[in-house]
Amino acid sequence: MKFVRPSALLTFAALLTLTSTASARTWDEIKKSGTIKIATEGAFPPFNVLNGKKLSGFEVDLANALAKQMNLKVNWVTAPFDGLLIGLQQGRYDFVIASHGITPERAKAVDFSHPHYCTGGTVVSKMGGPKTADDLNGKKVAVQVGTTYLENVQKLPGVKAVVFPKDTDAQTALMMGRADAWVGDKFTGLDLIKAQKGKLQQGDMLYSEKIAMAVKKGNSSLLKELNAELAKAQSNGAYAKISNQYFKQDIRCK
Repeated sequence: MKFVRPSALLTFAALLTLTSTASARTWDEIKKSGTIKIATEGAFPPFNVLNGKKLSGFEVDLANALAKQMNLKVNWVTAPFDGLLIGLQQGRYDFVIASHGITPERAKAVDFSHPHYCTGGTVVSKMGGPKTADDLNGKKVAVQVGTTYLENVQKLPGVKAVVFPKDTDAQTALMMGRADAWVGDKFTGLDLIKAQKGKLQQGDMLYSEKIAMAVKKGNSSLLKELNAELAKAQSNGAYAKISNQYFKQDIRCK
């Protein structure tokens, strides 16, 4: 999921070349400490949402379930989406779960777990508005900075991407008439349409992608443990319970 803005380009380029003296904690070190530090955005409903001091959402509940299986307490950290992977490189937390689509560029900087869900970038507009990739030609499309949604929108001919720091800001731009369409996660789009009660329509899914947790490059022991715990949650019913709570379906990759 989730680079018109030059600063965004520089930010991710810096991520790829960043050298940090902070080393990632291994799985044994985390287990010995009794606490795991997890980062997310907190502004991407229904996956991760910060309301006051309360953090909730599908990814938050899933990560908490994995930590419970590991017999660990959780220390949550929230940060802007386009800085999360940089913070990971700097050793500020153990792993990130924030709807990052697996891309070759990101995979140069971090190591991804097995996907914890599959989704895609979808067009949402007001009733009668654009619904297809062709319809977006010549239109303003609201999209979040640093995301795969922005990358893919920029590939479409004639589209003017209107970039926002948060996905919720991009949604507001659509509702306020400052954009002709919004492109974002298909499940987030369904939630948005439901909340607006007949004011919005869902268009085509422009592309599909696999979403995964990220650990610092080379942290193989933690990556192995996360993959094992995710598989365990998917086999013991914990994953299905959380997924059904938020989406009324199992959203794991088929």
